[in-house]
Amino acid sequence: MRLASFRGAIRPLVSFSSRPPGTVRRTMSQYTLSSYLVTPAQLNSALQKNIHSRLSTAPRIIPLCATWFLPNDGRNGIDTFIAGRIPRARFFDLDAVKDPNSPYPHMLPSPEDFASAMGQLGIRRDDSVVVYDSKELGIFSAPRVGWTLRAFGHSNVHILNNFRLWCEEGYPVESGEPEAVDPVEYAVPQLDMSKVVAFEQVKEIALEQGKEGAEEVQILDARSEARWRGTEPEPRPGLPSGHIPHSISVPVSALLDAKTKAFLTSQELQTLFKSKGIDPSKPIITSCGTGVTAAVIDAALIEAGYPEDKKKLYDGSWTEWAQRVKPSDNLILKFDE
Repeated sequence: MRLASFRGAIRPLVSFSSRPPGTVRRTMSQYTLSSYLVTPAQLNSALQKNIHSRLSTAPRIIPLCATWFLPNDGRNGIDTFIAGRIPRARFFDLDAVKDPNSPYPHMLPSPEDFASAMGQLGIRRDDSVVVYDSKELGIFSAPRVGWTLRAFGHSNVHILNNFRLWCEEGYPVESGEPEAVDPVEYAVPQLDMSKVVAFEQVKEIALEQGKEGAEEVQILDARSEARWRGTEPEPRPGLPSGHIPHSISVPVSALLDAKTKAFLTSQELQTLFKSKGIDPSKPIITSCGTGVTAAVIDAALIEAGYPEDKKKLYDGSWTEWAQRVKPSDNLILKFDE
């Protein structure tokens, strides 16, 4: 696996708990971050109380930039990170920390590759990681990185809501090449398979939905409604748009404030999900284009109080689905304009 594009982690070089996402250990008395989503004020206060020293072995707060843009955007994450970031932040490259052998863009890396990436970034298993997005997009790819860390058992994970507000509210920003950090040994974890669902399982669910005796599984799609309807092309050339049968369109834009691009409030998210008939007592699969923004829905469900054990993310998402289903299966649905 190629790791040369990691920034903020350049010097030579664990059983996990099942605490709810965002929970911080009581022994980490320097700061308190109790919820999965944290505000700029909460993060700034916690960072001011946190000790960063190469001599200290105490858990730290690590801001982690996860900026990523769609392939047709023209911008890239590392340039955005260098142009402006939270002080002492590191950069997590979604295009590097993945399964290099998969034909699909962002399949989960192996546990060994994940541990290597975290070690090179200088992140220890008891560090509290606060993942954030670009100022331009507000919330986009950070929840995917947060979900990935949680899937590999890193229990102290949060999402900043969001970097645009961090900048607008006047909190510190630095630019230029980041200071090198000391890599650490990060024990190879186990992947929590209860958080992820594979193509074969989704296909079986899609074929069985609506049949007598079949369990009702709610498939939520984070792509734009036009892509879900099949009236707007996919950003990847040659890939048809449309949707998985019985899926529900929950575009990312509906989950965010139109001005700040931060998540709606918990109550607003509850109202939105209820309006779409999403039942917290039934299993949920989140999906999108490549498994990135599916995690935005996942984070919104956490904020809205939906049970953690009812949710799975379809890692391959539409890019895998549209390439693997057969025309005879009738598993790509479209609506007329």
